[in-house]
Amino acid sequence: MSFAVEKSRTIITAMILGRKVTAQDVAWLRREVFADGEVTRETADELFAVARARMNNAPEWTELFVELITDYVVWQSRPTGVVADEAAQWLIARADECKSLEALAALVNVLAEAHRAPQWFVAAVRARAAQWPGVEAALRARAG
Repeated sequence: MSFAVEKSRTIITAMILGRKVTAQDVAWLRREVFADGEVTRETADELFAVARARMNNAPEWTELFVELITDYVVWQSRPTGVVADEAAQWLIARADECKSLEALAALVNVLAEAHRAPQWFVAAVRARAAQWPGVEAALRARAG
């Protein structure tokens, strides 16, 4: 008797237990889990679980994370290019659970790619950028 294994959940759990996401892990996720480009709410929540774990991840992880969260919120919802109130509330809640630079990067990228977003969401992203620990240091490091 065979059974289906939820690839993304199994892989993401293994990455969290391993305490890091490598460039090889990211390549594998792109090829095997996200090859079709579809990101579900459940999968997006799993991606945020990795962000909440605050691990020592390869830079490729942040790029994949931001790309997939943006795809889910901006491009896979209807109408495309519009951040709906419900999606914005979900995204802010998940980002607040993490308070990580990768979560902030996802928030900012969603705003950058969206054609329209609720005004409260824009203000909320700005407030988090000004308050979250590590943002100032990261911006200084990038500028220097």
